[in-house]
Amino acid sequence: MARRHAIIDEENLRIPEDAFTLEGFQRWAVSEGFPENGRIDYLSGEIEVDMSPEDLYTHSAVKTAISAQLHSLVIPSGLGDVFIDRARVTSRFASLSVEPDIVVILRESLKKGQVRLTPSRKGPDRFSGLEGAVDLVVEIVSDSSVNKDLKRLPPLYARAGVRELWIADARGSALRFRIHSLQDGAYTTIAPDSEGWTRSSLLGRGFRLVRRRDDPFPWRYTLEQRNLS
Repeated sequence: MARRHAIIDEENLRIPEDAFTLEGFQRWAVSEGFPENGRIDYLSGEIEVDMSPEDLYTHSAVKTAISAQLHSLVIPSGLGDVFIDRARVTSRFASLSVEPDIVVILRESLKKGQVRLTPSRKGPDRFSGLEGAVDLVVEIVSDSSVNKDLKRLPPLYARAGVRELWIADARGSALRFRIHSLQDGAYTTIAPDSEGWTRSSLLGRGFRLVRRRDDPFPWRYTLEQRNLS
């Protein structure tokens, strides 16, 4: 029996009674009563709601830098597609329905049926999300998502078959960026080399996330990439 539990950061939000099953949550997610703002995730019988605004320079700017580099690698080469914010990913196998910070799907995975575009009721060539094993998910840790991003989501993403999970945390004095690769049904953290480069087997590149001061802006972030032998 599904657990009926919600972690909510919004007093006026009403969650339908049947939303504590994946099917019920999916019906709610495409209904007119579903909130247009914030992030609402279904995690194997639990609903987590976060309506807090993103911090500009520990979350939004990091997400922009990573998504920009991924877009420049994936789109022009024809490898696949990149989505940022409000791209709902559903896995019935993992009982999961989430809106990651960044999602990457590869063309070959779509052709093989490992991941599918979810048709929208709004008409042809309109899609509301993705279902199945997406190839790469990026999560940026915020103050309100520490437990979810670091503990609760990784095993669910692994169960859903997400091949790589990238996690960035820019809240402290040390900038953290880790690539986790799916191996035998669980994630293995890929250790960076002596220069800070971490290999992505999925994309065949090495990556490192760097930041610098840029007055009057607090930080500038760059996701650097290079071929690794």
